[in-house]
Amino acid sequence: MWVKKHLISMGDLSVNEITKILDTAKMFSVSDQSKIKTYDTLKGKTVVNLFYEASTRTRTSFEIAAKRLSADTVNFSAESSSVGKGETLLDTVRNIEAMYPSIIVVRHPLAGTPLLLSKRVRVNVVNAGDGPHEHPSQALLDMMMIRDVKKDFKDLEIAIIGDIAHSRVARSNIIGLKKMGANVRVSGPPTLVPKVIEKLGVKVEYDMNKVLKGCDVIMMLRLQLERQSQKLFPSKREYARFFGLNAERLKLAKPDAIIMHPGPMNRGVEISSEVADSSRSKILGQVSNGVAVRMAILHLLAGGGQLYENSH
Repeated sequence: MWVKKHLISMGDLSVNEITKILDTAKMFSVSDQSKIKTYDTLKGKTVVNLFYEASTRTRTSFEIAAKRLSADTVNFSAESSSVGKGETLLDTVRNIEAMYPSIIVVRHPLAGTPLLLSKRVRVNVVNAGDGPHEHPSQALLDMMMIRDVKKDFKDLEIAIIGDIAHSRVARSNIIGLKKMGANVRVSGPPTLVPKVIEKLGVKVEYDMNKVLKGCDVIMMLRLQLERQSQKLFPSKREYARFFGLNAERLKLAKPDAIIMHPGPMNRGVEISSEVADSSRSKILGQVSNGVAVRMAILHLLAGGGQLYENSH
């Protein structure tokens, strides 16, 4: 039985709760577009996507997930709202809450915003990314992809490479993967790998060639230039030379290692097109899993009752 009201951080989830989300997502996953089903779990309920940052994959997949569960959806963008007139975040959310939505999915550039809202509102809150802090639904869909291919997390060697300092995806994945028994190593320029990351139980290695050796999973991260207030590496060309994943470097990993990327990709910078489009790449599979995982999250937060297929 699911008891949590909100999804704010991977740190809040137990091993059993992570497994429950992944198992539920597996029920919702489809490999054939003609077999897509809709359910009545959220019929008569409203899901508000409250996004204060630009998003394509996350907002779209939450919207599709809600609609496949028969919810009404409302997409809220800060640029076209009363926020531009000076309204505070809390006033905005309280006004939305007065319209009786069931779930608010929030993305905000300030770390801790979803947690703050969860303490001030009565409805369910889902963290869709809070600044450089966490992005739990992305970590869960990444974990679903890994489990689909590798079957188990125990003792897997997982490398996360790139802009660790500004990546909410890296933090959420590290927390979740470590809980499930995987070994995590990280790499990137010293200016983009915070020293405190070691406190999460990961191994730090600044030589990408060394970090790739013996890896089961390679997770590449985007350079988040929009979050960098100063120049932290010489050039994109220099970055690609030392920390870009190409076909030659891929040979250092295990022969059956898979490649992942939360997107959007900077082709030719952190990853070559040859690698991104190869058979070992699971990047598009991650996107597909995103809908299933977010369906599972919304379904469980709504009560996680019996699934009834919508016949209409």
